[in-house]
Parts: sequence; C-alpha cells; structure tokens
Amino acid sequence: MNTLSYKTISANKATVQKEWVVVDAEGHNLGRLATKVAMLLRGKYKPSYTPHVDCGDNVIIVNAEKINLTGNKLNDKEYIRHTGYPGGQRVLTAKVLQAKNPAMLIEKAVKGMLPKNKLGAELFRNLNVTVGTSHKFDAQQPKSINLNDLK
Repeated sequence: MNTLSYKTISANKATVQKEWVVVDAEGHNLGRLATKVAMLLRGKYKPSYTPHVDCGDNVIIVNAEKINLTGNKLNDKEYIRHTGYPGGQRVLTAKVLQAKNPAMLIEKAVKGMLPKNKLGAELFRNLNVTVGTSHKFDAQQPKSINLNDLK
C-alpha cells in the first residue's frame, strides 16, 4: 500500500484555481446574500479549501440597489462611525446609506463576515459591487452563478 497517496493536500498561492463569478443581488435578502458571498470569497465551497490561504473566487455583485432588507431594518439598522474628534460619532440608517451608495450596504455586510486580519483584507479586495447590471470585468469572462444552488 502506498501511504503517500493519503497525504492531506494543502493549497498555496501557486496551486489555487481562482475563478471570476457574477452574482445578481436582485430579490435576495442582505444577510443571506452576504453569507454566501463571504463563503465564495473564502473558498469554502471548494474541496481544496485551506484556512490560511486566499483560495476563493473573485466575486462581482450586480444590481446592488435591488437588495432586500426584511422587517424594519431599513429604518432601524444603524451604521456608526467616528471622525476621530471629540463628539464626532456619526450615525447613518440603512435607508440613508442605500440612497447614498447601495454598494456600500453590501460591502459592509460582507466585510463583517470575513476574518479580521491580513487575510480578510486580501479577500475583501476580491469583491466588486456595482450598481446596475453592467460591470467593467467582461475581459475576465466571469460566469454567472445562482446563490440558491449553494448551501
């Protein structure tokens, strides 16, 4: 029996197979979309998943303005930031943020589901969110993916 065939394969940057995928956000709930996109960015749907390596796909999200927020989240959900000056706490509701920049709503949700370290920052760079149906990544020949088919 050849015992070398039972070694665990650990992916590295050179052996990873990265793809470009397009996700349509129309009709999806924000949190459900964000969890599946975070798993795509992380590479957890691949059999060669390695926790410490960027083995996920590059994800393009289109129709960011057509995302759903259930319940009262549109009015009640708050995004808090601080300017760094005394009394500089600023609050935006999801409704205001969606009116200003709908892509930011999805980016914040996905970024919160990625690791809070250098790898998470590297993974976040693989996410591209656009308002509308057109995107600038046609040269990469991305394939369209249905999130409802993923578990």
